[in-house]
Amino acid sequence: MYDELLTQLSISKRIVFFTGAGISAESGIPTFRGEEGIWQKFRPEELANFSAFMRNPKLVWEWYQYRRKIVRDSLPNPGHTAIVDFEKYFDVTVITQNVDNLHNRAGSKKVYELHGNIERNYCVRCKKRFDYKEFPDTESPPLCDCGSNIRPDIVWFGEYLPQDQFAASEKAAEQSDIFFVVGTSSIVYPAASITSIAKSAGSFVVEINIAETEISNRVNLFLKGKSGEILPEILNQLKMKSL
Repeated sequence: MYDELLTQLSISKRIVFFTGAGISAESGIPTFRGEEGIWQKFRPEELANFSAFMRNPKLVWEWYQYRRKIVRDSLPNPGHTAIVDFEKYFDVTVITQNVDNLHNRAGSKKVYELHGNIERNYCVRCKKRFDYKEFPDTESPPLCDCGSNIRPDIVWFGEYLPQDQFAASEKAAEQSDIFFVVGTSSIVYPAASITSIAKSAGSFVVEINIAETEISNRVNLFLKGKSGEILPEILNQLKMKSL
């Protein structure tokens, strides 16, 4: 099943994993789209943009506190840890659209976060950082020393992606030998354009997803299933082949 991929891996040095909500779902974190997705229950314009935060900071902050609790109660799954294990054999870069910090917690060394990180926060006025700090639930939202609200360091609707992270991701995609697209719908732009950059640069593009997406007919190899099952199996076969 993996013969073509194993052949490509045997001649590759740089691998990129481009991950989306699907890999986090395997850790029990709800996705945003689909029948059970978050946006089926809440309208994004009420919770995920700066205007909504300024109109009702208490509501938005409490929503992100709720999401933080889900994230902190979750653990990296075999998909995350397999990506870390790939570092034993290749130069690995992780580009993630997820904000849950699970790749970092799993131990990945090089992670570019396109949509921010729910464990980071900053003041809307003076930009002072409040990263990886737990705030009491009574603070809704907490205030900075300057008196302004502290917001999650998340890319909300209508905001630009962090340019340093996006530029580094583009470069990694261009230089990759194999580009894994893992658990993403590939419809959220501009992040989704990174797959096209890798493909145009000649990278061997592999999609891993529980269902086909808009890019499935354009990748070099589509593997249907969970990343926590497929990635460890690829590693096992890679180890066996190298013996």
